[in-house]
Amino acid sequence: MSSTMLQLVQQVTNELGVSTPVSVAGNTNQDVIQILALMNATGYELLRRHNWRAMTKQKAFYTEYLTTTGNWTTAARTITGIPSTAGLDTTYQVQGSGINQNTFIASVDSATQVTLDQDFAAAGGTSAAAYFQKMKYDLPSDYEALVPRTMWDRSKHWEMLGPEDAQQWEWLLSGYISTGPRIRWRLLGSYFQIWPGTSAAEYLGFEYRSNGWANSAAGAVKTSFTVDTDTTIYPDRLIVLSTKLKYFEAKGFDTTAMYRNYLYELEAAMALDMSSANLSFAPRPGTVLIGYDNIPDSGYGPN
Repeated sequence: MSSTMLQLVQQVTNELGVSTPVSVAGNTNQDVIQILALMNATGYELLRRHNWRAMTKQKAFYTEYLTTTGNWTTAARTITGIPSTAGLDTTYQVQGSGINQNTFIASVDSATQVTLDQDFAAAGGTSAAAYFQKMKYDLPSDYEALVPRTMWDRSKHWEMLGPEDAQQWEWLLSGYISTGPRIRWRLLGSYFQIWPGTSAAEYLGFEYRSNGWANSAAGAVKTSFTVDTDTTIYPDRLIVLSTKLKYFEAKGFDTTAMYRNYLYELEAAMALDMSSANLSFAPRPGTVLIGYDNIPDSGYGPN
């Protein structure tokens, strides 16, 4: 089990030979305040030094949609007479007769009406079919970065295509040939955006790296130490040595030995965090198919 924030700070102060606190959160001692700040700085920096196993998580979700009816004409951008707009917001596009491609909800006006972000190409009529499809999905609250090539349409067992760049994305949204059997994706603002939309519950997923290097006593993910009982995903010794190094740097002391000790611990921690494949200096092709070493001696048919 990882040491708590209080235990880590106490270890640092004991090794530095400064006053050891009985509590850290709310402590007004300048050394304690500085050591806590330096320890948090360590947490922020180690976040980008290595793809820590404990910070790799999975995100999976079902696509959301609403198949309904409504009334619209070319005279306005509003769809009225929708039985219910519950759950709809500006992350949804809408499809239907006379509705242009790449048309999104601009506002949800009431329980029965929405306004769109572009004009209708033609009237849809009364109680015409309207297909609302959610295109933009919130990233996880602790999102730091995506793990490349982990984006899958798990319903169809196909890898999603992306990330698309801005030019390709606009071609998809605005071009004539913009749909197909594969779902494409990109990051746009704070959203994981997909194209084309779906009117079925597709199960999508990806892996991402969390920015939550600290945890509360109850297991909640945190981005910094704030409470004495907080713990961290990093090895205790790495946190202690890095904090000591930063303390020496802040005080203007010689950091040669401190840096060497920290670097050894960092390299060991990164090496032990994940396993690696064995690499051969003389690789050879696989023989899972028919090859020179598994061709039968006979049985090729009549002579």
